[in-house]
Amino acid sequence: MANSKGKEACKVIACYSDPGRSRHLEDEIYDKVVDLTEYAKRQRWWNRLFGKNSGPIAEKYSVATQIAIGGVSGWCAGYLFQKVGKVAATAVGGGLLLLQVANNSGYIQVDWKRVEKDVNKAKKQLKKGTDQAVPELNTFVEKSREFVKKNIVVTSGFIGGFLLGLAS
Repeated sequence: MANSKGKEACKVIACYSDPGRSRHLEDEIYDKVVDLTEYAKRQRWWNRLFGKNSGPIAEKYSVATQIAIGGVSGWCAGYLFQKVGKVAATAVGGGLLLLQVANNSGYIQVDWKRVEKDVNKAKKQLKKGTDQAVPELNTFVEKSREFVKKNIVVTSGFIGGFLLGLAS
């Protein structure tokens, strides 16, 4: 065992003492390092996490640019969602308040039996429509999942920006 190590050490020393062999050894090591670098470029971390077909569509942009694009668009969407949500909640709440005031003042009469009948009819239609919509919903979920897999960097920036937009 010790003898084989000694022979390998002599070979290495001989390589460095001979400039021709030394250059050949350096070229061989360089080729292996370049091959490893190219392999690392092809094997992105999201490929291991999400599969081989993943990778951002916007791959021509740097990661920082993708995060910035996702963050800015997410912030805008979150901010608008917050503002529109407040307006919608105010409108619905105000409308219900006005209806209650009108009902108590005697301006309108509510036929509660008819309301109950219509609500039950709507429930039946929703149950019937839900069974038919399941394949379409599954297709939408699969398409969304594939989009997120292919654009993981932009998506993560969008989610962060959306949450910041909701908070601002």
